[in-house]
Amino acid sequence: MDPMNIAELKKHSAPFARTNAKASFRQLGNTLLPFIALWIAAYASLSVSYWLTLPIAVVAASFLIRTFIIFHDCCHQSFFKSRRANDWLGNITGVLTHFPYEQWKNAHNIHHATSGNLDKRGVGDMWVMTVDEYIAASPRLKLAYRLYRNPLIMLVLGPLLVFLVTYRKNRPGAKRREKLNTYMTNVAIVALYVVLGELVGWKSLLLVQAPILWVAGMMGIWLFYVQHQFEDSYFENDDKWSYVQAAVEGSSYYQLPRPLQWITGNIGFHHVHHLNPKVPNYNLEKTHLAIPPLQKAMTINLRTSLRSLRFRLWDEDAKTFIGFRELKSARRKVAAKKPAIPVNRKAGIG
Repeated sequence: MDPMNIAELKKHSAPFARTNAKASFRQLGNTLLPFIALWIAAYASLSVSYWLTLPIAVVAASFLIRTFIIFHDCCHQSFFKSRRANDWLGNITGVLTHFPYEQWKNAHNIHHATSGNLDKRGVGDMWVMTVDEYIAASPRLKLAYRLYRNPLIMLVLGPLLVFLVTYRKNRPGAKRREKLNTYMTNVAIVALYVVLGELVGWKSLLLVQAPILWVAGMMGIWLFYVQHQFEDSYFENDDKWSYVQAAVEGSSYYQLPRPLQWITGNIGFHHVHHLNPKVPNYNLEKTHLAIPPLQKAMTINLRTSLRSLRFRLWDEDAKTFIGFRELKSARRKVAAKKPAIPVNRKAGIG
């Protein structure tokens, strides 16, 4: 893509970075109301068969993902014009999705400001090691990285760690406002569960809520993973890094079937979102279609996205992701180079 065009892309996206109150309220209605209705239906179905409850819970989890997209837009101040309205709704949806608003907002904004920057990894990102870093790492660090990047651990245990551990505590260096918000979110979540437990019974609550959270967590982690983990992604050191280039070349266009595109709040247009986070989710597709250069972004679909599961390490020389199986040939290239200092930049899901 021509550098001049890259520089102009964000400017061309500006007209779409405007909230529409009607669209926002309509999205609230077609997201939260179905989620509540499905939760009640899942609970009611317990008296019939748990095999009926589970598929209802899966559909409810999809609407929880859509709720998270609203939360996500609030973090970018792009769902409503009013900052106060975004903050209030962000905190409410943060309780429903189990993410502390201030903590996630701050970490995610850092992710946007540093995505694809090899020298500024570590906040709001998936943990990515370069080939040099991995070869120079200790056996213990290599094992930790292999476990982290293992699909089963990432998608099966990942949701449990995210909901029960990662976002239940404050991140290092958090300021007072962020810390208090995390504590308040935790208290609100406990209060919500106490109320629900008293209303429907603790066993019923667990049988309904556990699969909803687990499926939603798995879907969320997968979406975040696949949007930046593709073969010819973009990573550069700070002196060569470009925000716009990282957005367009380092974020994918995840082309999903219409129902899945709707339920995921158009977040598959991730290259547009990274280019201009102020574009509301309901304007992402419009932006993509209106700006031809954006249509040249890396496009993946349900089938091709599965290839990303084998991508483990970033090869700085080849500018591509490789799997652990390709390490043998990569080691030969590194053998003649000065050993890199291993960097432990493990990060949580942003």
